Amino acid sequence: MAIVRPDSMERITTKALADAFIDEQVAAVRAQVGDKKVLLALSGGVDSSVVAALLIKAIGKQLVCVHVNHGLMRKGESEQVIEVFGKELDANLIYVDATDRFLDLLAGVSDPEQKRKIIGGEFIKVFDEESSKLQGISFLAQGTIYPDILESDGVKAHHNVGGLPEDMEMELVEPVALLYKDEVRVVGEALGLPHAMVYRQPFPGPGLGVRCLGAITRDRLAALREADAILREEFDKNGLAGKVWQYFIAVPDVKSVGVRDGKRYEGWPAIIRAVNTSDAMTATIEEIPYALLHHITDRITHEVEGINRVLYDLTPKPIGTIEWE
Repeated sequence: MAIVRPDSMERITTKALADAFIDEQVAAVRAQVGDKKVLLALSGGVDSSVVAALLIKAIGKQLVCVHVNHGLMRKGESEQVIEVFGKELDANLIYVDATDRFLDLLAGVSDPEQKRKIIGGEFIKVFDEESSKLQGISFLAQGTIYPDILESDGVKAHHNVGGLPEDMEMELVEPVALLYKDEVRVVGEALGLPHAMVYRQPFPGPGLGVRCLGAITRDRLAALREADAILREEFDKNGLAGKVWQYFIAVPDVKSVGVRDGKRYEGWPAIIRAVNTSDAMTATIEEIPYALLHHITDRITHEVEGINRVLYDLTPKPIGTIEWE
């Protein structure tokens, strides 16, 4: 039965409303979980971070966080998760480097939905393997939010909505499933999470797998990761990081001819996507100053091996989704 947000549910915009929601969910989680252990897929993104903080408040060390490096993380992402959650928040954190495992499965797969389901299915397998090493794991917690549910019919099919196997043995715990992204952030701050963490860039479950368009290759994935890091660095330096809701690079499986060092040079285009939204259901395009676009283009085309063009996506949602795949 689909989860439906009640019409009477007030939008969470204040700390008081967030505190009331937290109290309600802490009680609900304790009632659902009892003295059992919960396994959480901790990507380090906003949704999973807020769920982690909420579950730590509710059940403490009964929560086991698993961070899977599927090889599709942004530059420095896994290292940051280990630093913040393993050291600063003292979470029960298990780190799994499954890069080769995921990329081998994805080799030659170009269909976006198939890629999402492969990534989601393998995530569950990894969690099942990790849970089998532990005693008393009965639940799987996820950072599913309401837009995921609304778009799960034909739009999204990633690991926390459409990719779960029917024979999965663990019961789901989804404490923020009725919230929109802006509400999740308010709840995160009410839980005491650092502002920078709560307002960090949204990142899809399949990671760079849905931004390395078409069949993923390791060389194009590496180019995407470096180009994306440059974009994020420049947005940070130029005051756009806190102004733009989501910004990233997508790299399609298309090459064009260029010139480098006086010779013909075939490379991929890097596509910049920068949008603003309050609920992820609609999105508008951020106007980036041309001087900054020129600077970003110069850096990417000179510093990233394999990229010889930079494009800017001007399509709002609708008609284009936020992600390309």
